[in-house]
Amino acid sequence: MNRYALWQYLIIAVSLLLGLLYTLPNFYGESPAIQISPIRISTSSDTALLQRVEDTLKQANLEMNGIILEEGSIKVRFADTDLQMKAKDLLESALGNEYIIALNLLPNSPQWLTNLGALPMYLGLDLRGGVHFMLAVDMEGAIEKSLDRYSIDIRSTLREKRISYTGLEKQAKKLVIKFRDVESRSKAEAELKSNFADFALSTEDVENRYHLIAAIKPEVQIRMQDSAVMQNITTLRNRVNELGVAEPIIQKAGADRVIVQLPGVQDTAKAKDILGRTATLEVRMVDDEHDLDAALRGRVPVGTELHQERGGSPILVKKQVLLTGERITDAQPGFDKDNQPAVHISLDNNGSRIFKQLTRENVGRRMAILLIEKNTAEVVTAPVIREEIGGGRVQISGRMTSLEARDVALLLRAGALAAPMDIIEERTVGPSLGADNIARGFNSTLYGFLAVAIFIIAYYTAFGVISSIALGFNLLLLVGLLSLMQATLTLPGMAALALTVGMAIDANVLINERIRDELRAGASPQLAIHAGYERAFGTILDSNITTLIAGIALFAFGSGPVKGFAVVLCLGILTSVFTAIFVSRGMVNFMYGNLRKLDNVPIGVVWIPKHDSLVNGEIDLFPENEVTETTISTKPKRSEQIDVSDVKTDIVSQASVMVQDESSTKISAKVGTTSKAIDKVKSKRKSADVKKNRQQ
Repeated sequence: MNRYALWQYLIIAVSLLLGLLYTLPNFYGESPAIQISPIRISTSSDTALLQRVEDTLKQANLEMNGIILEEGSIKVRFADTDLQMKAKDLLESALGNEYIIALNLLPNSPQWLTNLGALPMYLGLDLRGGVHFMLAVDMEGAIEKSLDRYSIDIRSTLREKRISYTGLEKQAKKLVIKFRDVESRSKAEAELKSNFADFALSTEDVENRYHLIAAIKPEVQIRMQDSAVMQNITTLRNRVNELGVAEPIIQKAGADRVIVQLPGVQDTAKAKDILGRTATLEVRMVDDEHDLDAALRGRVPVGTELHQERGGSPILVKKQVLLTGERITDAQPGFDKDNQPAVHISLDNNGSRIFKQLTRENVGRRMAILLIEKNTAEVVTAPVIREEIGGGRVQISGRMTSLEARDVALLLRAGALAAPMDIIEERTVGPSLGADNIARGFNSTLYGFLAVAIFIIAYYTAFGVISSIALGFNLLLLVGLLSLMQATLTLPGMAALALTVGMAIDANVLINERIRDELRAGASPQLAIHAGYERAFGTILDSNITTLIAGIALFAFGSGPVKGFAVVLCLGILTSVFTAIFVSRGMVNFMYGNLRKLDNVPIGVVWIPKHDSLVNGEIDLFPENEVTETTISTKPKRSEQIDVSDVKTDIVSQASVMVQDESSTKISAKVGTTSKAIDKVKSKRKSADVKKNRQQ
């Protein structure tokens, strides 16, 4: 009855082992560190740079606790923050402006845990320290930028269709196109209706001029606003992820606000530099007509710029930009036909048309593709145009590694912001304040756990010990699950941890009280344990499902700290149900399931009433005699009643029998004598039925 199969015990053992394994990294803490990342893609982090950093620190007698090259950046670990700050200043002067040197924190977990994928939870800004920004998206600027792009496209369309117009002006969120005659305006209106569905078109006549007014539709403006905010969030996330900032928080707040939190970064200026990082693409023609040697001596021709091609070769490039990265819809790393790393770029419709015309008119000439990053231009490749290229697919290749191809694709996808953004709020949370919050949150959880455990053990004795152990396993599994998911723990999340301690014990209380009820009803100890767990399951499930629904709603509709609270709350509900029902029952089965004769259940004092007499509605209790109560249905057919007085007389020395109503008789007796009373009542009922049948 109260036994588990071997596979059930194995599930408990494996889950607890995994919980312990993934919880361990959180106890090793973090150490101050410096992260060195290249500003430009062409500048790489390699073993030579690692050796240079190590030699620089050794010459200054700055002791390191470790230095590693990981994911394109170098991370140096120190014993305290003083050494960290000294090393930062030293490396900034030694490495110059080619690298971003940011303060960071690295986990102290052993390497064998890291190799197993056991990593500590990420800590939020309020626990770890870092920088916080609130950015406002300039939606007016987004619309202005869209109108600029549309005006270029409209001019190109009218030029291709040979529709004459006298001018195009931008006025208060709309474009005004001027014509000399009604016929030209009608043709332009028909063309714009078919190609530019985002505009609401209207006509206006002003002083013998025929105007066509193109205004962005209101629903399109709303869609553009949402799209601009989401694109900016994607762009910011790509920029921050590129620099390896641990678990940044970048999320929408309201209609036009974006919150950016960079845990572990203490330098606000560097954080702004990270957010300002971007890259875009420009297509220009190579100037093969002028003397390159004269340009190298300082005589650069007018309208031409001197740049460095990837690999160090100088090249003259015309200033006129023929195509920009704004036309890029996607960029993915890959390989060219020679199996060399390349970047495959997809252009939008207008970009495809421009690039097709560009390659058609410049066959046999060289075209330079420049990557603009941090206001610095680099010629990625300068191929010779062999034929017209259509279809909107462009390939960039030449002297790049697979890692560089991936980085170029990532930055091109990020591109520029869809709309300007202004920092309206910024603050820095120091690591000391974060450490104080961690200590307070840990102590509140610990003291709450101890208080609950002491009360439960005092009230339920041995079963209270089992419940407390299950509660400890619950916390272990919850922290391990959060670490496995690499979730970000914030101060509200720690509050949810403490709340889980109080909520999780409810399931054990329900089970223990149900076992007590079964014992009061006269069930044997083994049967009481079995029935207690079985019958409490439905109640536990119902109560936790309702709380889980509230947690899911908090996660779905909340933001920031509310989401962090909801995640821990929902996971805590799942782990508490598992440990209270499955793990605690496994421990009970292991301790008591194999005992053939279990005299009593160590679950505290079970108060059992004994109905010896019923006088004026009062019941006398005899706690020294263990009794049980059984209700027997004795309802006769029609309105006839059964006389049970003789039953009461027969067993008056052992039990108390009282007629509650016409439908039932309650018998209270010592354990072992109830069955005699039941037999008496059943016999009386049978005799009454036989007598009635004879009369009929």
